[in-house]
Amino acid sequence: MKQVLILLMLSVPGQIITAQVVETKKENILRGKVSVVGKPVAGISIITEGKRKGTLTDESGTFILRNLQPGKIKIHFSGVGLQHEVKEITISEGENADSIELKAADNIMEDVVVSGTMKAISKMDSPIPVEVYSPVLFKKNPSPNIFESLQMVNGIQPQLNCNVCNTGDIHINGMEGPYTMILIDGMPIVSSLSTVYGLSGIPNSMVKRIEVVKGPASTLYGSEAVGGLINIITRDPLTADKLKVDVSSTSIGEYNVDLNTKFKMGETVSMLGVNYFNYWNKRDINNDNFTDVTLQNRISIFNKWNFNRRNNKVFTLAGRYIYENRWGGELQWNKNFRGSDSIYGESIYTNRYELIGNYELAKNLFADFSYNYHHQDSYYGTTSFDAVQHVAFGQLRYNQKFRNHDVLFGMPLRYTWYDDNTPATAKLNGENLPGKTYLPGIFVQDEWKMSEKLTSLIGLRYDYNNNHGSILTPRLSFKYSPNKSNTVRLSGGNGYRVVNLFTEDHAALTGARQVVIAETLKPERSWNVNVNYSAIAHLSKGVVSFDVSGFYTYFTNKIVGDFLTDPTKIIYGNLDGYAISKGITVNTDVALTNGIKVNAGITVMDVYTMDKNNSGTTTKLPQLFAPKFSATYAVSYSLPKTGFSIDWTGRVNGSMHLPVVPGDYRPAKSPLYCIMNLQVTKTFKKGWEIYTGVKNLLDFVPGDVYLHADDPFNKAGGKYWDSNGNARPGTNPNGYTFDPSYNFAAVQGAKGFIGVRWTMK
Repeated sequence: MKQVLILLMLSVPGQIITAQVVETKKENILRGKVSVVGKPVAGISIITEGKRKGTLTDESGTFILRNLQPGKIKIHFSGVGLQHEVKEITISEGENADSIELKAADNIMEDVVVSGTMKAISKMDSPIPVEVYSPVLFKKNPSPNIFESLQMVNGIQPQLNCNVCNTGDIHINGMEGPYTMILIDGMPIVSSLSTVYGLSGIPNSMVKRIEVVKGPASTLYGSEAVGGLINIITRDPLTADKLKVDVSSTSIGEYNVDLNTKFKMGETVSMLGVNYFNYWNKRDINNDNFTDVTLQNRISIFNKWNFNRRNNKVFTLAGRYIYENRWGGELQWNKNFRGSDSIYGESIYTNRYELIGNYELAKNLFADFSYNYHHQDSYYGTTSFDAVQHVAFGQLRYNQKFRNHDVLFGMPLRYTWYDDNTPATAKLNGENLPGKTYLPGIFVQDEWKMSEKLTSLIGLRYDYNNNHGSILTPRLSFKYSPNKSNTVRLSGGNGYRVVNLFTEDHAALTGARQVVIAETLKPERSWNVNVNYSAIAHLSKGVVSFDVSGFYTYFTNKIVGDFLTDPTKIIYGNLDGYAISKGITVNTDVALTNGIKVNAGITVMDVYTMDKNNSGTTTKLPQLFAPKFSATYAVSYSLPKTGFSIDWTGRVNGSMHLPVVPGDYRPAKSPLYCIMNLQVTKTFKKGWEIYTGVKNLLDFVPGDVYLHADDPFNKAGGKYWDSNGNARPGTNPNGYTFDPSYNFAAVQGAKGFIGVRWTMK
C-alpha cells in the first residue's frame, strides 16, 4: 500500500488542509481525508485537471476518485474561504509511501478556468486572460438573475435597450450585445433570438462561477464571439449542497424564490433548481403614464445529472425550462388591449427549452452537445412579432499532450432553424421561408510550453456557413511569468459574426419607426490585440492582486442602425468604413486579515465608427451607450464573532452618447451617475442567513425618456399629426414620433430589500 501525506497550507493564517491519499493497484483509487487545523472539513471540491469531473469531501472530510489513468495527474483542491491548491500526484501500481508538505500558495487568483482554452486549467497557467467571478461576489448585491448581477463586473455593461419592454443585452468594452457570446457550460445556448429575453431567465442559484474573456474568441467558439464571451458554469451535482433556499422581496413588490436540492439514484447524482420571480406592480414615479419597469412573471426549472459510468468516465446531462410573461406600457393597459391601437402596451410571452450534455467517449476524447427551442409571442403596440428558433449543436473534442505541447482538436457543427412573421423570413412574393443555417467547422489549438517562464498558444479555426461561405479565424497568444507573482500576456485574434438582425435588435420592432435594410448584409469581422499584466503582493496583514489590460479592436463590415438621419426610420447597413474599440481596464482585489475585502475596477475606453458618406468624406461617430469610463466596486467588512457582514457596492457610469433626433430637447449625452447599494447580512448557526439593504441608495432616476408619451401610436388626425400624417407645425414642429430607445439607466428610484437563505450542506 502506498501512502502519501499532503499538507496543503492556505494563505488564510492558521489554516492547514491535510489529506491522506491511498492508491490501490486494482482500481487506481485515490482516497483522502481533508481537514482544516486538524479538523475534517466537508464540501472541499477535488477536481482532476483537464476533465470536468471530480468529487466532494463528506462530513468526515473523506473523498474518493475511482479508476484513474496511471501516470501523473494534477488534482485541484478548493473550498469556500480556503486557498485553492493544485497538487501533482503520480498514479502508479505498487506500494510506496511519501510525505509531502506544501508551502502557502503564492496566488489568490489560482481559480480553475475552462473558457480560454476549452479545458480545465489553472487561471494563472492560462495563456488567455480569463476573469473569474463567483456567486460570493453577486451575493453582495443580490439580484434575481444573471443579467442584473453582471453590472458588478468591470468592463461589462448590462444595457436596457427599450424603456417599455426592458429588452437588454450585455456590452463588453463598449460593444453591443450581439458581439457578446453567452455560453452555459461552454455550450452556445443563449444566442440569436434568446439574447434579448433569455438572459433574464438565468437564475443565480444555478451558477458555480462566471468566466469572462474580453476580445474575440471565435477560434474556439465560432460566430458571435466577436467582442468577447461570458461562460456561465453551472453547479456540479456532486459538489452541490443538499438543500439551498433563498427567498427575497423588495419594497416595490418584487418577489424572488430560489430553491436547489440534490438527490441520488444509485450511483447517479442529480441537482434540481427552481427559480420563480414575480413583479406585477404598475408603478410610475416619473409621471409619464407609462410603467417604469416591465411587469414580469417568470419561472425557470433547471435539472442536471451526473451519471456514474464504468471507468469513472464523464457523462453529464442538464435541462432547463423557462416561461415568462412580461409587459410594459400605459398604465391603463391589460391583456384585452394586446395588439390594439387604443392603449399602448408591449407584451411578450416566452417559452424556452434547453438541453446540455457532455460525454467522455475515450481517454481525452469528449462529445459535447446542446439543443434549445425558443418561442417568442409578442406585440409591440400593434406590431406583432412571433418567432420560433431551434438551435442544435454538437462537437467532438480531443486533447493530447506531446512533450511540451498540449494540443486541442475539435469538430463542431451548429444548426439553426429560425422563422418569424417579419420580412426576414419572407420571399418577395410573400411566401414564408424559414431561415436554415448550417455551420460545420474544425479547429486546432497548440499550447506550447517553451520554457518554465514562457508559454505560447496558437489556434486556427475553419467554418463553412451555407449563406456566407468559408470563414477562417486565427489567434496567437503568449504568456510570460518571470515568477509566480507576475505574469504578462499578449493575445491577438480574429472574430466574426453571422447576421441575425431581427432576433437581436428589438429596437427594430418597438416604437413606431420603419425598418429599412439598405443592402444585403455581410458578416462582420474583427481583429483584436490585448496586453494583460497581473501581479500579486503579500502584505503583513493581507493579500493584494492587481490586473491591468489594454485592448484594441478593429471592426469591418460592422452592421449599424442609423437612428439619426430620419426620425421615422431605422436604416440598417454594413458600415462603409470601420469601427474601433480601444481602452484600458484595471482590476484589483484586496483581502485583509481584519475582515475588510475590496474588489474594484475601472475601464476607460473610446468606441467609435469611421463612416464614409457618398461624397467620400469620413466622419467619426461615437458609439451610442458606450461611456468614456465606468467603474465598479464592492467593499465588504465582516465580523465573524458576531456573524454580521456589511457590503457596499456600486457602479459609476460616465457620460455616454444617446439616440436623439433633430431638434430633440433631451440631452444628447447622459450625465455621470452612480448606482450605489448597501447590504447588511446576519449569519446564524445551521446554515441560516438574513440579509437586508437598499438598492440605488442615491435615488438616481433619469429624466425624460420618451418623446410624445401621450401619443405612442402617432395617430393621424390627433394632437401631433394631421389627417394626412404630416406633423402639425404648432404642436409638433420638429416632427417627433414616439420613441422608447432613449435609455441609459433603469427608471427606478431607491428601493429596500430583505431576504433569507438556508443552506443544508
